[in-house]
Amino acid sequence: MEITFRKATKSDIPLIAQLAKSIWKKHYISIITLKQIDYMLAKMYSSEKLLQEMTEGHVFTLAFIDDKPIGYISISTKNKKKYFLHKFYIEINSHRKGIGSELFEYALKQLTKPESIQLTVNRKNYKAVNFYFKNGFRIKDVADFDIGNGYFMNDFIMVKNILSPLKKSVKKKKSYIVLSK
Repeated sequence: MEITFRKATKSDIPLIAQLAKSIWKKHYISIITLKQIDYMLAKMYSSEKLLQEMTEGHVFTLAFIDDKPIGYISISTKNKKKYFLHKFYIEINSHRKGIGSELFEYALKQLTKPESIQLTVNRKNYKAVNFYFKNGFRIKDVADFDIGNGYFMNDFIMVKNILSPLKKSVKKKKSYIVLSK
């Protein structure tokens, strides 16, 4: 099994939309209604919306197993220090194989001196919440976002603080007090 990643281009927009539809219909059906899934897919994964996001600087990375597309991640920034993870999905049959963690680490290495990365995740999406905990995120806040048509995203806002390489190399000296009689 060969796992590869590559930056998506505008020509990959139909592939991203197809992956989203496949993944969402399998994963979210136990969390939100099919009507809400269809509404959100139409709103977030139209060709126009994905093109707009790419034009605005969202960087999409695709994941493949043996050249078969199995997922994607999308990250953006406004200041090259604080990043936002917008989309992160892997086909369900590829879960629990370490691919998500590998894709996340790969995407992080593509960022320029990140200090933090933030995301929102459905509070009932326990599998994803636990994945983010495992990968160093913490819950920053709880929020409900009105997305129209009577639907809400009931989310955790999670953040991962990332030390820059300079900060990682600085080690604190330990102080010891020796007590003797």
